Amino acid sequence: MSKYMIQLDKKRCIACHACEVHCQVKNGVPASAKPGKLVSVGPDMAKGKPRLLNLYMSCYHCEKPWCVPACPTGAMTRREDDGVVYVREELCVGCKACIQACPWRIPQWNEATGKVVKCDYCRDRIDAGLDPACVTGCTAHALRFVRPDAPAPDEREAYGKRVLLRQM
Repeated sequence: MSKYMIQLDKKRCIACHACEVHCQVKNGVPASAKPGKLVSVGPDMAKGKPRLLNLYMSCYHCEKPWCVPACPTGAMTRREDDGVVYVREELCVGCKACIQACPWRIPQWNEATGKVVKCDYCRDRIDAGLDPACVTGCTAHALRFVRPDAPAPDEREAYGKRVLLRQM
């Protein structure tokens, strides 16, 4: 598993799709390719109130990604130090084997280049200590770039309050 993940706070998300736009602009891909995409279900009624469910889908950066061995040229690669799976564009021949191999169809076809593109957590940005473009561009601050083993801010706050109460 990658040492990173993108979390969506469903209560904050307003389904504006700014995350998708920032991802597409940063990666220079056409509107048809969405390396990170917001999936909305609904609206429907829940307990007499309208409800819209949102889910942000980017690459899961699997421990043993199916897309990597499926790639005949070695263009699909996994970094050992942090588990980020990415496409080496110069090696991609556009065979789409990685798209077919991924059970979630995460790799996307970039019709402008005739090659595959996928979420790599904006590895140039994370290498520079920045958040991915989707997280930075989220207008509602619903996306967070975190480590899977790190406690959420509300968990840290609750823990801090418990420790503080014990000290009193």
